[in-house]
Amino acid sequence: MTAQSTRMRVLVVDDSERVRKTLAAGLHAQGIAVETAADGADALQLLDNLPFDIVVLDLLMPRVDGMQVLRELKSRRAKPRILVLSARDQVQDRVDALNLGADDYLVKPFAFEELKARLLALSRRSFDEASPEITYARLRPDTAALLAGVADTALPLTP
Repeated sequence: MTAQSTRMRVLVVDDSERVRKTLAAGLHAQGIAVETAADGADALQLLDNLPFDIVVLDLLMPRVDGMQVLRELKSRRAKPRILVLSARDQVQDRVDALNLGADDYLVKPFAFEELKARLLALSRRSFDEASPEITYARLRPDTAALLAGVADTALPLTP
């Protein structure tokens, strides 16, 4: 990966601790900020509170599975790019995930080099979307409008 990746934030969601630790270590070594979640419920909670550029998402997980995470993210205004990383290798699984909003799909077992290349490709894609909504405590900056809101008070921002 390149120096651009130092600004990339990735969420790895997998019920396998080994997969989470391996991916986190490998991506950290590339200068990527990584958070991990053991299931979809934990992932959705992190996505409610932190902005991520890309989510690496397993499908087969307890509590809330990857397909439900895709359904939930589809309805949100700000959406990270999603790379599904799953042992489910049937064509219909891939089609279903892509139709629910996944941007890419990689079948396990996988080569780490290919995963890195796919993440880099996703990070280069431009999406014509509204500015992502970021919330910290009660502060809500709108980078497109150069405004921030605290409660009901609007605060102008400089570029």
